[in-house]
Amino acid sequence: MDIEELSDLVKQHGKAIYGFCYKLAGNKADTDDLYQETFLKAMEVRHKMDMSQNPKAFLISIAVQLRKNKRRKFAWRQRIAPTAELNEAVDICGSEREATPEDAVLSLELRSRIQAAADRLDDKLRIPIYMYYTVEMSVEEIASALRIPAGTVKSRLYQARKAMKKILEVESS
Repeated sequence: MDIEELSDLVKQHGKAIYGFCYKLAGNKADTDDLYQETFLKAMEVRHKMDMSQNPKAFLISIAVQLRKNKRRKFAWRQRIAPTAELNEAVDICGSEREATPEDAVLSLELRSRIQAAADRLDDKLRIPIYMYYTVEMSVEEIASALRIPAGTVKSRLYQARKAMKKILEVESS
């Protein structure tokens, strides 16, 4: 793969990869870093990428591995020298085009409750949910990206939906 092919990949899948990185990172600064690192790593391992296969799944798997490595390093550093975590406000700039302002507020509230429920899930459940619904990858593509069987992906999606439903029901009552 050369620079032109990588540029085509960015044009084709950049938006989906960025959205997935945002779901993993949770804020714009970390998202930008993860997105950039993903394509840098893709450039490093371009000889392993087969363009006839699913390049989006390959890029997603790179992003997942980079995020896992970063979390592992952060946890290791926290054990050695704990630091206070900064609470950053995430700007949610959603352009809601609902019939009424009340509908827009309810929709935004529901979306934030679902997002909060997904964020409470373990990575094993959260990452497949994000890949399936945010990046709109198929079960087979997720299995390929995470290097796990398709049945395991289906099981994790089911478990994640069940856990999110339970979380949302508890919050509602």
